[in-house]
Amino acid sequence: MDTKKTLLWITRTGVLIALLVALQWGLGSMTGNNQLVVGSAVNLVLIVAVVLSGLYSGAAVAVVSPFTAYMFGIGTTFIALVPFIALGNLSLIIVWFLITKKAAVNANGYIKMVTALVLGALIKLGLLYFTVVKLAIPFILNVNEKQAAVLSANFSLPQLVTASIGGAIAILIIPVVKKAIK
Repeated sequence: MDTKKTLLWITRTGVLIALLVALQWGLGSMTGNNQLVVGSAVNLVLIVAVVLSGLYSGAAVAVVSPFTAYMFGIGTTFIALVPFIALGNLSLIIVWFLITKKAAVNANGYIKMVTALVLGALIKLGLLYFTVVKLAIPFILNVNEKQAAVLSANFSLPQLVTASIGGAIAILIIPVVKKAIK
């Protein structure tokens, strides 16, 4: 990478991380850390990052996100779950990257993005359900049945919903943002 491209990448990634942190803190404060609202906004930023700034930018935002959420008291109160959440975020952005940037399919951009939305949300759900509900809760965390039930509920269907909402909003705004940054 040349210096100009490196500086642009650092700037975009920094702005996206700042946007992510502002949304986590602001929406978390306004909604009482509502998973549907905050999670959808986070997934939106992850998707915008990977589509507009590339895989490494998306990955940086995806990994930073659960750590900042943990620091703000949004989502999990268990630090042991943060790496699993980062892995789920990474799965989402990798799917979006592969489908929107690397797929050899001659489909228009909207078809690719809708495909990425569906597959990305399903894969993120599956990965988080397996790693958190089936692995971390029974074998890593020391929680009672009530806590286990709440955690299991948070890392199941809501993950599909928030990834889908974030993806749908991303599909609407990415073309507009692409035009604005050209």
